[in-house]
Amino acid sequence: MKGLILSGGTGSRLYPLTYTNAKQLIPVANKPILFRVIESIRDAGIDDIGIVVGNTAEQIKEAVGRGGRWGVKITYIPQEKPLGLAHAVKIARPFIGDDRFVMFLGDNVIQGGISTLISQFADSDWNSQIVLTRIEHPEQYGVAELGEDGRIVRLVEKPKVPPSDLALVGIYMFDRHIFEAAEAIKPSWRGELEITDAIQWLVDHDCAVHPYVHTGWWIDTGAPGDMLSANDLVLEEIGHVIEGYVDRDSNVDHRVTIQRGAEIINSTVRGPAIIGEYTRIVNSYIGPYTSIDHHVTVENSEIEHSMVLENSKISDIEARIQDSLIGREVVISRSPIRPKALNLMVGDHSKVGIL
Repeated sequence: MKGLILSGGTGSRLYPLTYTNAKQLIPVANKPILFRVIESIRDAGIDDIGIVVGNTAEQIKEAVGRGGRWGVKITYIPQEKPLGLAHAVKIARPFIGDDRFVMFLGDNVIQGGISTLISQFADSDWNSQIVLTRIEHPEQYGVAELGEDGRIVRLVEKPKVPPSDLALVGIYMFDRHIFEAAEAIKPSWRGELEITDAIQWLVDHDCAVHPYVHTGWWIDTGAPGDMLSANDLVLEEIGHVIEGYVDRDSNVDHRVTIQRGAEIINSTVRGPAIIGEYTRIVNSYIGPYTSIDHHVTVENSEIEHSMVLENSKISDIEARIQDSLIGREVVISRSPIRPKALNLMVGDHSKVGIL
């Protein structure tokens, strides 16, 4: 089998963080989401992976390279415009050939990986397998309706009145029949070739489409709140280790990762949390569910349930920063007037003086 990762979206729901970088490269627990997707596919035994890229292609290529760090081969597939998931399938045909493949959205995080799913599909005679999960607001996604026998009756993209609470989570397995389906369907009202329409074509033409209902957690990281939720869940899952330096005046609990070169000076860090490489935490408090990326400085400040990206500096902030996303190269410092509360989403290369 081959792997196909879709990484061409603009990430508009995460502006301003994605004005200057691809949304798939925003780190969850200090590792870019796209890297986690690559690892998930590799861990399922697939080492030939295509990545569909759009306007952020150069950023993706610079970050991922040829795939050597994961022991996989990466092929880049340019998509000039985001014309739908089924369109991405069409343009990937020269890479896929007649092989079976798994398609994975590059901004999704799922509990437990996909090794079991890949094994099921590889050992079956199914033409497709789709992953579903029950969610509260299925109208924001593709939705599947199953019959009493558990088979797919129909699929609808972002319906106003969902026929069920089963949403497609962005992980699909296909054989060559999906290319015929993608050629046969027409653009939707959004002007896109919808993958739900292509899968419906498979169902209508008596292809074997197996629905798998995922019962663990799954997060689509397209919005700020979802990004923080994904960070929470991954921090709960990872094994924590201290590789950096913690001085005797600091208090760091067992659910905290301190990456190499990091320094914790006269500070408290409560987990689950992760402190990135060569980051300095001085006279500060880092609370649960916080990720501080590499080469960050936090001095005389308090941060909780937040994400701070690389090369940022936070100093002398008296109010606790919480539930916040802070981008790359950001400087946040204290202004003369005392603040009462802070809730921030700060884009890359920003400077904020707190009043």
